[in-house]
Amino acid sequence: MKIAATVGLSLSVIGCGNTLERIARVGQEPSMSPIENPRASELYQPVSLPMPDPMSDLRQPASLWRQGSRAFFKDQRAGRVGDILTVVIEIDDEAELDNSTTRSRSADESAGLDNLLGYESRINNIFDGDAIPGELVNADSDSASNGTGTTAREEEIDLRMAAVITQIMPNGNLVIQGSQQVRVNYELRDLSVKGVIRPEDITSLNEVPYDKIAEARIAYGGEGTISDIQQPRYGQQVFDILFPF
Repeated sequence: MKIAATVGLSLSVIGCGNTLERIARVGQEPSMSPIENPRASELYQPVSLPMPDPMSDLRQPASLWRQGSRAFFKDQRAGRVGDILTVVIEIDDEAELDNSTTRSRSADESAGLDNLLGYESRINNIFDGDAIPGELVNADSDSASNGTGTTAREEEIDLRMAAVITQIMPNGNLVIQGSQQVRVNYELRDLSVKGVIRPEDITSLNEVPYDKIAEARIAYGGEGTISDIQQPRYGQQVFDILFPF
């Protein structure tokens, strides 16, 4: 009871804090995050992946041509920490899953005590003469379960956004990170992308497709009146987590 009361009190305090914060923001548009240096964030962690042996320097002495350059005088593609490139996100996924499960079980148990060293007749004295020694225990159970599930998912995202190179890995791969926020009336749309790309996958237009991003983390969500209405109340979410049936 003490644990349940403590959990209930904690949930009430959390819910009350969120409620008071939301009440204080009534009539105000969602606030945007400030522009910050990603490497200065407390959550920033340098990417560490298995690396091959360091590549040898392929530059030739007295050569006017720089390795990896697509222009004779200057390569306009991003390649240094702080450079900006465009990430092209074109996702058109569709999945469908259908399954069915049927289960049935039946059990029958019976036990009697016809003879027990002559004491079987005294069982009637215990049960007021209503007991039948040959039918002392009789159990019968039957259970059946039938489940059907269908999942259909279709996603389509078509957008472009800018990302910044935050790290150059020992093998020359680039770690990118970008975020974008768009506020329309009282609805805030937040988009973020992270991952590792190869310099060779950056096109001449300084773009990279999302399917060329390794360890990609693409998030597209929202915050505001519409998003809030679409979410169940926090009490219902807690109830769905704790309720065992």
